[in-house]
Amino acid sequence: MVGRFDFTVIFSNLDILWNGMLITLLLTVVAIVGGILLGTILALMRLSRFKLPAYAAGRFVDAFRATPLILVIFWFYFAVPIVTGRPIGGLYSVLIAFTLFESAYYCEIIRAGIQSIRLPQVHAGLALGLTRWQATRHVVLPQAFRNMVPLLLTQAIVLFQDTSLVYVVGLKDFLTAADLVATRDNRVVEMYLTAAVVYLVICSLGSLWVRRLQRQYAI
Repeated sequence: MVGRFDFTVIFSNLDILWNGMLITLLLTVVAIVGGILLGTILALMRLSRFKLPAYAAGRFVDAFRATPLILVIFWFYFAVPIVTGRPIGGLYSVLIAFTLFESAYYCEIIRAGIQSIRLPQVHAGLALGLTRWQATRHVVLPQAFRNMVPLLLTQAIVLFQDTSLVYVVGLKDFLTAADLVATRDNRVVEMYLTAAVVYLVICSLGSLWVRRLQRQYAI
């Protein structure tokens, strides 16, 4: 088995694998940025003193956290063209699906981070003449995000792995590209092993970074 392992199939298809990795990285980065931004808004809504935004944000989070990601991808892939009246393609529908789905999880992480900041710090900011929004922006959120960085990165690692689900709408991410080459060239072992090693290396480096940040912030 080892003697028959063909490395040339990997190097001869680097362009296909790289294009697939670009799709994977694009989905990951957009979903992280969009998810954190929307998740922050949702977290502030859930912590609001007003019942309506708190209720709406809560139902949004519950709905997405209770739905499998693959079902969300399917739903947006078919629903978005119906709403817009024209097809927008698999990429944009998946970007929307991933961003909204991840925002529900980031919302809970950010909400927990905000609640970890002691209330006297907010009162101190208000006593200095800051408005409640200014105290939240300049006092609470910077400290909360500092505490949340390890959890945010952990969720990003999970998101990176979940991007492989986009094969259901025909997108050629990294894993799908490896699968196509494996099927075409009948080199299943080489391509799947390559994909496993790439995912292992990237996720392991991310996990090491998370543990380093956890030790640093603990100090």
